[in-house]
Amino acid sequence: MSQVTVTIAGRTYRIACAEGEERHLEGLAASYNARIEEMRATFGQVDDLRLHVMAAIAQADELHETRKQITALTEEVAMLNSVHIYRDERLEQIEARLASGIQQAAERIEELARSLNGAGQVEAGPR
Repeated sequence: MSQVTVTIAGRTYRIACAEGEERHLEGLAASYNARIEEMRATFGQVDDLRLHVMAAIAQADELHETRKQITALTEEVAMLNSVHIYRDERLEQIEARLASGIQQAAERIEELARSLNGAGQVEAGPR
C-alpha cells in the first residue's frame, strides 16, 4: 500500500492508497482543493468545516447529475439497440420473403421454359 501527501485548504494530509493510484488520488485532492478555493473566493471567509461541507455537497451534486446523465444515456443506447435489433429482424424477414419470391419466380420460369420446349418439340415433330 502506498501513501500520498496532499494539501487541501492549506492543511497537509497523508493518505493511503493502492499501488499505482497515487497520481489519481493527488488529482482528486487537487480538484477538491480548487473547489474549496473557488468557494472561499465566492463566499469570503467562511468557517473551514462549513467550507468543506459546501465543497463536498457541490461535488456530490455534480456526481448525482452525472449519474442521471449516464442513466439517461444508457437507456437511450438500450432503446437504439432494440430499434437496431428490430430493424435487423425486419430486414431478415424481408430478405427471406424476397428470396422465396425469387425462388418461386425461378421455378415458374423453368416450368415455362419446359412447357415451351415441349411445345416446340410437338410442333417440330412429323407432319
